[in-house]
Amino acid sequence: MLITGHTGFKGSWLALLLARAGAHVTGVALAPHTDPSHFRLLSLGEHVASRECDIRNLDMLRHEFASAKPEVVFHLAAQAFVRKSYADPHTTFSTNVLGSANVLECVAQTSSVRTLVYITSDKCYKNKEQQHGYLETDELGGIDPYSVSKAAAEMVFSGYCASTFSADGTARIASARAGNVIGGGDWSPDRLVPDCVRALERNETIEIRHPHATRPWQHVLEPLSGYVRLAVALEDGSAKSGSSWNFGPPEHAIHEVQEVAGLVASQWGRADAVRVVTERNSMHESQLLQLNSAKAHSQLSWATRWDFSQTMRHTIGWYRGLHDGRLALDLTSDDIAAYLAS
Repeated sequence: MLITGHTGFKGSWLALLLARAGAHVTGVALAPHTDPSHFRLLSLGEHVASRECDIRNLDMLRHEFASAKPEVVFHLAAQAFVRKSYADPHTTFSTNVLGSANVLECVAQTSSVRTLVYITSDKCYKNKEQQHGYLETDELGGIDPYSVSKAAAEMVFSGYCASTFSADGTARIASARAGNVIGGGDWSPDRLVPDCVRALERNETIEIRHPHATRPWQHVLEPLSGYVRLAVALEDGSAKSGSSWNFGPPEHAIHEVQEVAGLVASQWGRADAVRVVTERNSMHESQLLQLNSAKAHSQLSWATRWDFSQTMRHTIGWYRGLHDGRLALDLTSDDIAAYLAS
């Protein structure tokens, strides 16, 4: 089994989840982009075969595929930040579009690969600030470079489906789209929960720019369970190759940024720490975005297991536990066990 992007937040959770289930996991990715990082705190290199590789380098990536001989591939590697996409659009496009094409090319050229789950983002949809969730058949597009790159990555996927993977005997592939995920171990910049935790640990005020923006908050384990279930469905033929799937929480899990920040502050013991700030000439950020996951519910029997309260409790509890001296591996393993038991 091979995971691209295993040093990232979602990738490190997926790698440990699969390794704990008994899978032989190879991860290919750049070094972690944050310090601290979930990957390093887990000592994940002791649990999976970790290879440093830039997915934009086709020859290097091809070598790693040939060496690992994976049967199942999860593609998560990406430039995943909206603000960084404005500062460096070229890297965003080269990673998310060319890098994703390289992964598809390597899957096509590696005879051992049977299944690919190709993860993009809910940002691939052209956001019309609509009240109802986006369906897999809705229009793709974007305004910021990140969203455009994810829409383009989906177009690349469709192109490979129609040509390279249309013949019998080729790998079965599907794309997966999920929204904002939270959970312990994320220290990425410009993400709400990590920003809140950093401020609280420094005894500073939590500053939020768009208090009434809504997001489809779900624990990181929710979409990861969907990706695994999708891989199984591709393997047994119950999911159509070339299909796309949404993995998002129900509508009642859609909460405002201000509410989430307030819960983090309150459960940390500093309920008065949140302050709304106004930025002039700020970049575009979607104010309303959610997915319709009815297809995954009906065809994969997938649904979120933790409600918003449980998600926030486990997330904040992870960071608080680390702050109080517990090991990241124990905290992450405990959350995995609790999720699987729920």
